[in-house]
Amino acid sequence: MSVVIITGAAGLIGSEAVEFYASQGYEVVGIDNNMRQTFFGEEGSTIWNRNRLKNKYANKYVHYDIDIRDTEKINKLFSKYKDNISLIIHTAAQPSHDWAAKDPITDFTVNANGTLNLLEAMRKHCPEAVFIFTSTNKVYGDNPNKLPLIEKETRWEIDPSHEYQEGIPETMSVDQNMHSLFGASKLAADILVQEYGRYFNFKTVCFRGGVLSGSQQSGVKLHGFINYLMKCVMTNTPYTIYGYKGKQVRDVIHASDVIRAFDAFFKNPRRGGEVYNLGGGRESNISMIEAINYAQELTGNKLNYEYSDVNRAGDHIWYISDMTKFKTHYPNWSQKYNVYKLMEEIYELNKERWSNVR
Repeated sequence: MSVVIITGAAGLIGSEAVEFYASQGYEVVGIDNNMRQTFFGEEGSTIWNRNRLKNKYANKYVHYDIDIRDTEKINKLFSKYKDNISLIIHTAAQPSHDWAAKDPITDFTVNANGTLNLLEAMRKHCPEAVFIFTSTNKVYGDNPNKLPLIEKETRWEIDPSHEYQEGIPETMSVDQNMHSLFGASKLAADILVQEYGRYFNFKTVCFRGGVLSGSQQSGVKLHGFINYLMKCVMTNTPYTIYGYKGKQVRDVIHASDVIRAFDAFFKNPRRGGEVYNLGGGRESNISMIEAINYAQELTGNKLNYEYSDVNRAGDHIWYISDMTKFKTHYPNWSQKYNVYKLMEEIYELNKERWSNVR
């Protein structure tokens, strides 16, 4: 039986991957110790999602409450399954800029050292497995902010004559800019994943995500932009816009589209430490103001928000992913969601869950 190991298995992308591969008959091994609650408090807990997965896929899913920084336990788990492991999807992370600044050591050891533990476990026990790393567009630091941007009524946009008009490619420099400590720890992990691919000729890949979203996310103030915004609108929770006049633009991709991209690579992997930008691209992007307006229109509620002139350090003004490279390598993949359809799904699937919060 082919085994799929998924870290951060109770999180947004991890749980989507569990459902995808368990439903296809794989033996799925989940690693998740609910550190999201440590990072973000009770609101960020993923225990509800872990229990849902265990109940739904009782015969195909086994869960381990292991910290990915625990080298001994990670090695013991990998040694149990060995060459039966065909795929490792690594989504576990400390995901917040602001939280990282409060505790840089925990941020770095989770994001960088934890990734190194997993890569070494693969090298020792299942070197022919495919290793998929959920990286981030924050590895580019604030270089995107140096692009020629034009202020419009509801958003910032890039000069239409610029070569990045279709989005930011993988060739953008990661050097000589401010990343935030979170961006730095994820970049360290990103480079490690690339290096294991290049140095050992392993089948590793970094997917540098934009805003990854979906209805199963435990969105919180410090992470999960679309999901948290929808929750605030639906529950009358106060919200703060930080800087850029609320016109900052993000591309947004649904978790299910992310997993289908992962699976395309798994089915036809490339060796040598491949890198892809992965986001909504020109098909699915939105500004903060545009997202608020649509959430209010969709729900019939008004968002209780305030504006701060101070933007988050290293935050992007405009970020849209250029998906050309991935689509060229995997032409059969396409997005099934845009950001508006995704927001509609979050609303429909969470009305009952959040009804008692308001």
